[in-house]
Amino acid sequence: MDVLTGAAPADLARAIGFVHAFARRRAPIALPVPGGFAVLDDRFPGSYDDNKLIVGSGGPSAGELLRAADDVLAGRAHRLVCVDDDRLGAALAPAFAAAGYEHETNLIMAYRGEVPHDPPPADRLELPELLPVLRRDWRQVMPQAPDDVIDGLARRVERRLRGADLVGFRAVRAGDGPDGEIAARADLYVDGGIAQIESVFTSMPHRGKGHARALMAALLAEAAEAELIFLVADADDWPKDFYGRLGFEPLGSTHAFLRA
Repeated sequence: MDVLTGAAPADLARAIGFVHAFARRRAPIALPVPGGFAVLDDRFPGSYDDNKLIVGSGGPSAGELLRAADDVLAGRAHRLVCVDDDRLGAALAPAFAAAGYEHETNLIMAYRGEVPHDPPPADRLELPELLPVLRRDWRQVMPQAPDDVIDGLARRVERRLRGADLVGFRAVRAGDGPDGEIAARADLYVDGGIAQIESVFTSMPHRGKGHARALMAALLAEAAEAELIFLVADADDWPKDFYGRLGFEPLGSTHAFLRA
């Protein structure tokens, strides 16, 4: 996808820079690779997001990146290479497909709508309350997974606290009162005048009831002072359309190549 006109190219660069800085700050280990860097976390070796290569530009070849993935991610059961330059990612796609990688395209989307006025605030979650919710939600998505896998997927959220100056976990509840079940949740990261909304998820029993929309309104109001509010959405999945109806517009595309 070509970027939009106006401020879009600069905002795209700022959003990608934010994502790269967040990944570096949260990772216990960061290593140089052709065209970018790799992040590793030995505590969560099965987490794709915590063990991957991140490539910006510079024109590395597919062969270089495939060799780097095998080298840096040796001992992991997966290989993940994220390419944040659209043209480079498109050019690399045939070689990665031939090597057995699946290809996903993501959209970086910036908020261009009006800031919601006085929406009900989202609840702020601390880790002791968030972790059981994450375990519950991962169990819904992966009913056959072993307990240790579910626990690792939940606990990796602890590393996100290091990624930005403000890392907050927000939620809305079903029903009234502070003891209602958490229906929808998301992360909010703010640093240097930029805000990212991430990991928006509505629990299966509560979908289709407006909880995600209410949560997004609360997050947008909380981040209203940011110069740029953005999120990342799968280009082939329906949430991008939901975000579009809320006022998010695509800035450009990134690519992810996964072999699991």
